[in-house]
Amino acid sequence: MKQVRIFAGSASRALAEGIAAAYGKPLGDLTIQRFADTEMGPSFNESVRGCEVFLIQSTPPPAENLMELMLMVDAAKRASAHKVNIVMPYMGYARQDRKDKPRVSIGAKVVANIIQSVGTDRLMTCELHAGQIQGFFDIPVDHLDGATVTAPYIKSLNLDNLIFASPDVGGVVRTRAFAKKFGAEIVVCDKTRLRANEIASMQVIGDVAGMNVVLVDDMVDTAGTICKAADLLMERGALSVRAVITHPLLSGPAHERIRASALTELVVTDTIPLKEQNEKIRVISVAHLFAHAIRNVVTHESISSLFV
Repeated sequence: MKQVRIFAGSASRALAEGIAAAYGKPLGDLTIQRFADTEMGPSFNESVRGCEVFLIQSTPPPAENLMELMLMVDAAKRASAHKVNIVMPYMGYARQDRKDKPRVSIGAKVVANIIQSVGTDRLMTCELHAGQIQGFFDIPVDHLDGATVTAPYIKSLNLDNLIFASPDVGGVVRTRAFAKKFGAEIVVCDKTRLRANEIASMQVIGDVAGMNVVLVDDMVDTAGTICKAADLLMERGALSVRAVITHPLLSGPAHERIRASALTELVVTDTIPLKEQNEKIRVISVAHLFAHAIRNVVTHESISSLFV
């Protein structure tokens, strides 16, 4: 069996340490050289010749996170690694998955092209904004489910009268899949946007009176949608409102909005490190999930068995 080497990018160091510890191997020795103008150049300080290499890096903004990862792939390929696998817990630009108006780019496809162009052999990621993005790749894509780690926490709360809510129409499939784990029903918060990150109006489709509501989504950015939905659900008679989100981007006024909202708590994973602490946010690690997935890739076992 090929030797396994696990390396961390600078944007996901803490998560990578958790993954490596759960896998049972130390992180590999990698240096990111930075020039005076911030240009970067990764260098492996140990041999990866003939090894199965796993490079761990989420790619939220800035775009240097993606560039750093691509240079890491190139360096590993030039160092004669047997296979170079990207572990990208959060894939940046995944929201741009289609042309929703004329004369716009499809950012997710651009990123897919870049990842493949540097010679990546495999991509492992979690909770893509749209599952169809897997079709942008001509290499194997292991698409892990964030609910694998967040659903057990919700079950541990033993909430009565539980119902799940999608914060928009586009998230109904994701919410229904989450609710199916509990045998529960769903409601939908139908929103109208004026522009990105700005909501014009919202209404609830379904009855939440006397229910404990759990909002489900793949990412939270400025938290405008999730907080407005929580406030509206409480106005409609909900007993409590929680939110389960895989990727905590939490940009701009997000933390202030969460603190001021009707949310009891916001449950997120560590695919993206939090920029500040928030008493309403509970972080659940995906380290063991990714470590298990890496082990199954190396031993040629099923990945879907982790969450199906």
